[in-house]
Amino acid sequence: MSQLIHPSALIEAGAQLHPSVAVGPYSIIGANVKIGEGSTVGSHCVIEGHTTIGQNNTIHNYAALGAAPQDKKYAGEPTQLVIGDGNTIREFCTFNAGTVSGGGITRIGSDNLFMAYVHLAHDCQIGSHTIFANNSQLAGHVVVGDWVILGGFTVVRQFLRLGAHSFTAMCSLLFADLPPFVTCEGQPADARTVNAEGLRRRGFSAERIAAVKAMHKALYRENLTLDAAKQRIQDIAVQTPEAQPDVAMMLDFLAGVGKPGIVRRRRDPTECPV
Repeated sequence: MSQLIHPSALIEAGAQLHPSVAVGPYSIIGANVKIGEGSTVGSHCVIEGHTTIGQNNTIHNYAALGAAPQDKKYAGEPTQLVIGDGNTIREFCTFNAGTVSGGGITRIGSDNLFMAYVHLAHDCQIGSHTIFANNSQLAGHVVVGDWVILGGFTVVRQFLRLGAHSFTAMCSLLFADLPPFVTCEGQPADARTVNAEGLRRRGFSAERIAAVKAMHKALYRENLTLDAAKQRIQDIAVQTPEAQPDVAMMLDFLAGVGKPGIVRRRRDPTECPV
């Protein structure tokens, strides 16, 4: 056994660990697990099922990854959990494998930070460069885009989508899709503004940020129907060619809105008109 694997760790026959992988005391690695180069597993972790973990991931103590989905229809099928590269998974996180009806794979991208006690249910699809603060909880089949930030204790209902660059405040409770770039807070969550500071940090120009704000205005400030807002947003690409990729992403997201709709904005009666 590699010197990087603690003698008390249990590595089941069949597990595929790169020689550079480190495993801490009392952790259990199942027979169908694959872990890539440079990844580390803390103490008392359980990684089971058909789980594939990429390179340079850091998995802290007591994480539980790849367990059977919490779905009564699950009948032991070899569904998967697939994790990309460079993720940090803090203490007591629980990520479940997928279900046959949901495509069979719970998938996580790269360079994400999952703080302590985050739960990802079966069939969730997580992008890259996201931050999930402590105790964020996703029900099954939730799709989270790149660069999303979830505040602590955020809870997301099943089958919802959170668009790229969106942001939830602490204790947000989502019952509808959250469009790209939009921030929200509350129980249930209300749309607030755009994550302009986050966009600046990611290199968005002033022109692109202005276009994102114009899309937000069309969705939430002009009392338009969703179809009318889509048309207004489409016009923004003509006015600001630099923002065409952002407009395309927003329109693609809105085209997929289903029965739950999008997170809405309820005006505070004390608020000044904008």
